[in-house]
Amino acid sequence: MTRRLWVVLALMAAPVLARSQGAAVPAPLPDPRQAGVISPEQIQKEGKSADERAALNLKTAGDTALEAMTTAVASELRCPVCQGLSLQASPSELAQQMRGLVKDQLAAGKTPDEVKAYFVSKYGEWILLSPKPRGFNLLVYVLPLVLVGSGITFIWVMVRKWSRPELTDADRTPSGPA
Repeated sequence: MTRRLWVVLALMAAPVLARSQGAAVPAPLPDPRQAGVISPEQIQKEGKSADERAALNLKTAGDTALEAMTTAVASELRCPVCQGLSLQASPSELAQQMRGLVKDQLAAGKTPDEVKAYFVSKYGEWILLSPKPRGFNLLVYVLPLVLVGSGITFIWVMVRKWSRPELTDADRTPSGPA
């Protein structure tokens, strides 16, 4: 391959490699003390009976599951104040109130899809961080593929142009009987 092709490939790969290096870091695990998990030692210190301990463990497990579902749903909804962040990541007061509303609806027995449908009915489809692929929103999913295809075609044409041998003077003059 020619030097130019290697340069083009290196320039194309640099942003991809830079993005993938940042995405490889796993998220830190939450501190169990902050999530409301009670250790067995704390329960024994309080002198609870076996039935009370079982009920407390069920309540704690249910709270943890509710928090996990709340986090999952809030991560899929956009903050109306920050607009670039999810409800989960936003520090705004409105986002905290909306997270509370998500938690209340999930605790009332609604499914995550019903909670998202509630917010879509109030704010429109804009509130979803990942729009549904139909209508105008389909452009978000199709346009990157079209651009990548166009870029690959452009590079292919340029490589073919660069790899052609240059014409000599003998090639430029017509040969044959005149």
